Amino acid sequence: MTAPEPAVTTDGMAAAVATPLLALDHVSAGYGPFHAIFDVSLAIGPGRTVALLGANGAGKTTIARVCTGLVTPEHGRVLLDGEDVSHRPAHELARLGVLHAPEGRSVFASLTVAENLTLGFRTAVGAKGVPAALERAYDVFPRLGERRKQLAGSLSGGEQRMLSLARVLVHPPKLLVVDELSLGLAPIIIEEVYRHLATLKAQGVALLVVEQHVEHALGLADQIVVLTRGEVTYDGPVLSLDELTAHLLPTADPAIDPTTVDAVEPPPLPTEDPGATP
Repeated sequence: MTAPEPAVTTDGMAAAVATPLLALDHVSAGYGPFHAIFDVSLAIGPGRTVALLGANGAGKTTIARVCTGLVTPEHGRVLLDGEDVSHRPAHELARLGVLHAPEGRSVFASLTVAENLTLGFRTAVGAKGVPAALERAYDVFPRLGERRKQLAGSLSGGEQRMLSLARVLVHPPKLLVVDELSLGLAPIIIEEVYRHLATLKAQGVALLVVEQHVEHALGLADQIVVLTRGEVTYDGPVLSLDELTAHLLPTADPAIDPTTVDAVEPPPLPTEDPGATP
């Protein structure tokens, strides 16, 4: 296999990440013997939104999990406010303000909507703050208020996404990592989800958005990172769709037999995993 070309970067991004909130420093990681990302470096500035783009199997979800402590790097460092947190577990990073909304339905299916919210709010605002936090969540998401006594597992996919976001909106983190939030949702629900992400951004929350709906991600992002076969191939300002196509489409490599190259798909999280929300 030929050596990969270096990532395309721009000097204009230096100011945005001079003092990053979170940075990956030459990180490689995977699952057992399978490597998913290789020598990845990227930085997310305070209050900035980074869109992480790439084909299926490119390693996007692995990066999301590394950023939130769900996967430990084999090489390299994860830095939060300049401190090495590479080996901190997810619950410790959550307490430090780094939350993960993973792909899939990150709710406790056997608990009601109100019970799901209460679990998240109790840690964030304390028992005395839970009633007020619940009311704020129902104000922002009236549909959840209507279904507060309903089991979360019986909600639609869109409603479960709203439930995941509601736990964050009431007590915004420093950094929210969102992994394919729009996966399987109707267009009208996707629009609503992105409106809420824009609200978080306006509140100063930094976002790492992993998304296949490129148009939505580009509309929200300050910066984009393109991943190809586990390696960063572009890191810089937001591009137009036409400009981005050249980075997203794979290039032919005569040294690589495409029939023998396997994309490493990360294993799914447990179905009732709260998504590293405290």
